[in-house]
Amino acid sequence: MSQTPIRTKIDFDKPGTQWGTLNIPFSYNLSGWSQLQIPISTIAHGEGPTVLLMAGNHGDEYPGQIAIMKLMQSLKLEQISGRIIFIPAINIPAAKAATRLSPIDGKNLNRCFPGDADGTVSEIMAHYLTHEIFPLVEVVIDLHTGGRGVYFYPCAHMHLVENLEQRRRMALATEAYNTDFAFLYADIAGKGLLPVEAENMGKTVVTTEMGGGEVTTAPVHQVSQAGLRNVLVHLKVLQGEEKCRTDLGLPPTRWVQALNAEDYIFAPESGLFESFVDVGSEVSEGQPLGALYFLERPDRKPSIIEANSNGIAIAHRGPTLTSQGDIVFCLAHDVEEQVLKTFQ
Repeated sequence: MSQTPIRTKIDFDKPGTQWGTLNIPFSYNLSGWSQLQIPISTIAHGEGPTVLLMAGNHGDEYPGQIAIMKLMQSLKLEQISGRIIFIPAINIPAAKAATRLSPIDGKNLNRCFPGDADGTVSEIMAHYLTHEIFPLVEVVIDLHTGGRGVYFYPCAHMHLVENLEQRRRMALATEAYNTDFAFLYADIAGKGLLPVEAENMGKTVVTTEMGGGEVTTAPVHQVSQAGLRNVLVHLKVLQGEEKCRTDLGLPPTRWVQALNAEDYIFAPESGLFESFVDVGSEVSEGQPLGALYFLERPDRKPSIIEANSNGIAIAHRGPTLTSQGDIVFCLAHDVEEQVLKTFQ
C-alpha cells in the first residue's frame, strides 16, 4: 500500500490546542511546488474519547462548516475530556467554488473511499482519512445538508448497521442532535461513502442533513450548532449537561426511514419543478406532490409527480430548474417498533 503524500505539523498525540493544515502536493497554479492546504485543528485534554468532527465533504453544504468554525473558536481546553479533531471544510476547493464536487478533479469526495494514495486529490484525501485519521478515533461526525440540489427537513441521520452495539451507540448519538426527525437512509447512488468506511471500522458515525439550498435560515443554524454541542456532551468529550427534547419542551424525536429504492422519486423528464407540499408533511399514496412545467412548450400540461406510498416528505428538489433523473422527492416512513428497540 502506498504511503500518503499528505503532510501536517499537527501532532495528534500532543495535548493542548493545535492549529494547522493538511498539505497535499498539487501543482494547480504557476508554481510547480504548490500545495492544497486543508485547515485542521485539535484540542486534547485529559482522558476520554477521540471524536473526528468535519463538514464540507460536499462544498456547497455550509451550516456544518460554520458550526464547526464557531465551536472550535469558542472551546476552552479545560472543557474537553479526550480529543476532538476539527476539519471544518474537508473539501475546501469545492467549498470555495460552492460546488458539490471538487473543481480540481471533478470527483465526489463522499464516493472516493477507501481512497488511493496515488490517485487524484479527492482520492488522496479519502485515503488519508481512512488510513491515518479513522484509526485514531472512536467517533466520526460528518455534517451535511442537501446542498443546492435537495432541501431536507433538518435532521440527523444514520445507516442501519448490522452490529447491534454499534447501532445502539449511533442511534443514541443521533438522537442527541435533538432534531424533530431522525432518519435512516439507504445507499441508492453507488459505493464508496465516507460513513460506510467508518462504520465498517466499527466507529460510531453521526451524520446530518441540515436543510439545503443557497439560503440557510437562522433556525437551521441554531439547531445545527446546538445539536452539535449536545452530541459532544452526550459523547462525554465536552463538559456540560446533556439536554433531551423533553428538557427543551419538545416531543420525542420521530424515527423515520427510506430504505427502499421506491422511496426515492426521480424526475421522469426535464422541466421547471413546482412542489405542492413542504418537507415534513404527511402525504398519502396517489397524492400529487409536485409538477414539471416545460419552458419550450408552455401550451403543454404539466407532468404531475404523485406519491407512490403513504409517508413523510423528508426531502424534495431544491432548484426549480430540474433535469431528467434528478431526485424530486424522498418519502420516509416510520421505523418499526422492533427496530426501535435495538436503539436502546
